[in-house]
Amino acid sequence: MHWRYILKTIGVLILFIGGTMALPLGFALFTNDPCLLPTIKAMGTTLGGGAILAAIFRHARSETINQREGMAIVAVGWMAIGLFGALPFYFSGAPFSFENAIFESVSGFTTTGSTILTDIEALSRGMLLWRSFIQWLGGMGIIVLSIAILPFLGVGGMQLYKAEVPSPVPDKLKPRIRETAVILWKVYAVFTIAEVLLLFLGGMSLYDALNHAFTTLPTGGFSTRNASVAHFNSVYIDAVIIFFMLLAGINFSLHYQLLKGRPLTFWKDSECRFFLVMCMVLTLAVGVNIYRTVYPEAGQALRYAAFQVISIVTTTGYATADYELWPPMSQIILFFCMFVGASAGSTGGGMKCVRIILCFKYCYKELFSMIHPRAVTHIKIGGKTVPDDVVRSVLGFLALYMALFALGTLLLAGLGVDFVTALGAVAATIGNIGPGFGMVGPVENYSQIPYWGKWLLSWCMLLGRLEIYTLIILVVPEFWRK
Repeated sequence: MHWRYILKTIGVLILFIGGTMALPLGFALFTNDPCLLPTIKAMGTTLGGGAILAAIFRHARSETINQREGMAIVAVGWMAIGLFGALPFYFSGAPFSFENAIFESVSGFTTTGSTILTDIEALSRGMLLWRSFIQWLGGMGIIVLSIAILPFLGVGGMQLYKAEVPSPVPDKLKPRIRETAVILWKVYAVFTIAEVLLLFLGGMSLYDALNHAFTTLPTGGFSTRNASVAHFNSVYIDAVIIFFMLLAGINFSLHYQLLKGRPLTFWKDSECRFFLVMCMVLTLAVGVNIYRTVYPEAGQALRYAAFQVISIVTTTGYATADYELWPPMSQIILFFCMFVGASAGSTGGGMKCVRIILCFKYCYKELFSMIHPRAVTHIKIGGKTVPDDVVRSVLGFLALYMALFALGTLLLAGLGVDFVTALGAVAATIGNIGPGFGMVGPVENYSQIPYWGKWLLSWCMLLGRLEIYTLIILVVPEFWRK
């Protein structure tokens, strides 16, 4: 392990985070926003900390980054980013105690969308802009962004990409990882600009449109309003956000292929088909269930069902309705949606559709083998045989995901949190969704979670964002042995 080089890289990442604070700083200077002094303090502390770390280890070199070092950079880097990203919140004062500031920062960078704020609109506009912007940065991955702009990480960067991009088998669009990262961010930026324009045309202020675009494409879900998207009460705005949540939930390499002039790319991809059909079927199921029981008109029921299903499946976490008032069937469907997640290679969280597909195919293969014990069968996705090591990795991931969900729920309940809230909070944080059930439902927040519960849920957010393996492997003794 080249720890000197790892710490040098972390120092550069911290410097980068300090540099991004120029956005809320510039906004505060231009609008005389009260976040000016807290941002200056946070920016100075972050730039100073990053500069010291980078300077101490400035002579560290590494010709290649192996898998262990890649995972260490990603895991330690995300923890450092969550810590320094919390400083603007912390220096702004109430309600941001240290643990609340960390919680809000980690929730932002991991694009979870859980919040401790009881009155979002009371926060300064500059601080709300920083809160949205960190979700945009975290969406495609701060590490991928760093690969795109830091040439010295171009060598051996694939190890970082494997650790960061949410996919069992990452797609390389170009031979060099740096080119791949640049392509992904270009697509991401184009979609963000398009959403800002469409929301602005729909009646949102430019400020609100920018903030919601910053938090839709990364499937983050932070809003500038207490009532989230429900505040705008607009069919048009709902439709625009639904469209971009769907785009964000699809593998970004497919968007690149589509922009290259391949219109059938989405339908040819088996995971994308599964994702879109699943969203459609679940929307219809919830829509039928809440028609007449909650909403008198079919169109109204379909509108709210579509928004909530897609918001939770893509792990965005926006709300236009209090789904805890819906019938039990709809609530159970939404709870299951928290585990499925979006497509691999998207900005969404959860288990990912490709893993669910592979799990179903594996179960079918086992049943087929019981009927035809001598038959030789292989699991295929997209017409290609999935190697056995990938199958084992996916099944191990699913088992570990559920085990950590159960453990997290048990620990949170042990802190005095009621059963429904514990289930919903852990499912929502480890899946990077945001709102859950009970005390953390769509019209509530995480302010009532106990002190140690906030730290536990912050770890759940990091586990979910880093696909569990990248973070939890740090506690495996063999990882540190030669």
